[in-house]
Amino acid sequence: MGRLQEKYEKEVRKVLSEEFGIKNIYALPRVVKVVVNSGVGEAIKNKELMEQVKKDLATITGQKPSVREAKISVASFGIRRGMPVGLKVTLRGNRMYDFLDRFFSIVLPRFRDFRGVSGSSFDKDGNYTIGITEQSVFPEIDMAKTQPRGLEITIVTNVDKVDQARRLLELLGMPFAKNGSG
Repeated sequence: MGRLQEKYEKEVRKVLSEEFGIKNIYALPRVVKVVVNSGVGEAIKNKELMEQVKKDLATITGQKPSVREAKISVASFGIRRGMPVGLKVTLRGNRMYDFLDRFFSIVLPRFRDFRGVSGSSFDKDGNYTIGITEQSVFPEIDMAKTQPRGLEITIVTNVDKVDQARRLLELLGMPFAKNGSG
């Protein structure tokens, strides 16, 4: 069991139970999965790019990404239905907690002028999405061997109340900005 998972089971559940008055441990807010996406539309012209992004995502997450294909054709983008346009990794269990632990404690603080993440990136279902402009903030990535790519990381929770989801992520160690944004 990872450090973050242990923290959730020993500390966070107890605090959430007291704060929100939830007696049933199965009804307590928890992270269900983490989804990491990367668009690779340019891979239509450059097959090596697709393989490089796959390798980078596998290095970052510890899991092989699945290829996402276009659902519709878009002539102005030169995309036909069925073409590979993205990569996706869904993390659950130990890999999810290990990824979140590294993300909160190592990756986020590596951003230049980092003052915390915005509290307004929750959707109505209590899920949090953050976009990263380039994967170089992950220490596993050697930027000499790859080119900068954007990522989207979605933390999916089991609660549909934003205040409960935010408190869960705060207790797990997500550094929210203090300047009132959110």
